[in-house]
Amino acid sequence: MRIGELAGAVGVTTRTVRHYHHQGLLPEPERRANGYRTYTLRHVVVLARIRRLTELGLGLAEVRDVLADEAGKDLAEVLEELDADLARQEAAIRERRARLRTLLRTEGALSAEGPVSPELAGLFAGMGDVSGSPTALRDREVLAFVESAAGPGEREGMLAALRDAFGTPEAVARAHRAYALLDELADAGADDPRVAGAARTLADCIPAELLPAEGVDLDSGNGVLRALYADFAPGQAEAVRQALALVSRGRRS
Repeated sequence: MRIGELAGAVGVTTRTVRHYHHQGLLPEPERRANGYRTYTLRHVVVLARIRRLTELGLGLAEVRDVLADEAGKDLAEVLEELDADLARQEAAIRERRARLRTLLRTEGALSAEGPVSPELAGLFAGMGDVSGSPTALRDREVLAFVESAAGPGEREGMLAALRDAFGTPEAVARAHRAYALLDELADAGADDPRVAGAARTLADCIPAELLPAEGVDLDSGNGVLRALYADFAPGQAEAVRQALALVSRGRRS
């Protein structure tokens, strides 16, 4: 039996047969005097078994375990492991679909910064229209990033702090004022006299709970924080530095 006949009998391609040879799954037959390989019924049986196992979802390494006598792992054990793995994948897919359905039902969750959680989408909605403020839009991008990168506990802590900080019309108005002051510093240097006022207003908007107890400094080794604000103008970056320092000192006092 030639390789094409073997492949046709089992329903695979000759390329697949050669790949199984290369992987050590299917033993290669000896060559005859004319140079051609001749396959036997045993090759048909083994190749058919490999195909059945791969169709069940086993990887080639798992197929090798089943086929190898010395592996000590029988077919039933491998299939039980595969079934457990598929169950975990199904649970993960169900969870992801549930989150997607929630996002689709939540107004604002699919914003330009999103997708974000329904809780953060609600906070964004409560802040009103900020489309005219480049600083506000950048801030939303930062919050969306932080939420996606944080663990469940950190995420809930961040959302709770933001809800407390912006739960009143006065707090929202203060945030809009801070955004406006930072927008005015778009072309300003670090020594601009308006920097200190913008920093104080911004500091009043930043929940202390969002900062680590040891404080934060944009000039420190916090590479993520530096990257997030790398596109700020010098005056804006200095206002952010001063605001973080004010909040950090206030938390430690």
